[in-house]
Amino acid sequence: MAGHRSSPSSDQTLYPAVKCYRRLKKRNMRIWVHFNRFSLSLTYLFSYNLLQFCGHTWIFANMTARFFSFGEDAQAGTFYFVGVVMGVCQLLSLLELFHIADGFEECRLFPRLMQVMERNVLLFLLISLEEFQTKPIVCVQFYLWNILGLLRYPHELFCLTGTPYLKMLWVHQTLSVPVYLLSAVTEGISIVHMLPYWSQSEGPDSVQPKVPASMYIYSPYMLIGWLLLLVLGSSLTALLLLKERQEILGSWNKKLKED
Repeated sequence: MAGHRSSPSSDQTLYPAVKCYRRLKKRNMRIWVHFNRFSLSLTYLFSYNLLQFCGHTWIFANMTARFFSFGEDAQAGTFYFVGVVMGVCQLLSLLELFHIADGFEECRLFPRLMQVMERNVLLFLLISLEEFQTKPIVCVQFYLWNILGLLRYPHELFCLTGTPYLKMLWVHQTLSVPVYLLSAVTEGISIVHMLPYWSQSEGPDSVQPKVPASMYIYSPYMLIGWLLLLVLGSSLTALLLLKERQEILGSWNKKLKED
């Protein structure tokens, strides 16, 4: 008995349906992958910003409680009590550079790069100089870093939840620039005060022992070079932050007028 064969007319109606089904399946797969990637990115960014917010809140609360309990004597132990948590928060902030590079965050790379490098370089210097860790300027520096974090991360959390708060946006964009400038000035003062310590501790030792003697670069010279870079970089960063503030608040004003 001969097997059943489909007629040419049925094949002509079947093949377009199969092709359409396959196209829909591929499109749905792309949508599903895109949705999962977006969901994972949103969850990751929310967890990251929440972790940073909790870390900065703990540091700020700890420093404030110790200041009210012990007065000026609390300044000497600032690095000892909160230095580890501050170091973890600043090391994690290196991930923000990858967030911008991968498109998770829409902002300028240079200002964030400059801020992250400033803090991590100064923390490395503080870890290297134990005798400088008890200075009052370290307490001031940590306070300024925490204020910047508390201005930024709550705003980021609101934006990730899809409910940006206009007043918080205005506070973040307005206060971040002067606080950052104060932080940069404090970092420069800290480096200037560190120079004698590095000169005494390093002496004739080089930070590049594997190069010829004629190419030796001493740590105090590197600190002076970093100080000059800090002045130029922080000035440019402040200008870019002001420009970013003008663009963001301008777009919000346009939206409010349209509504």
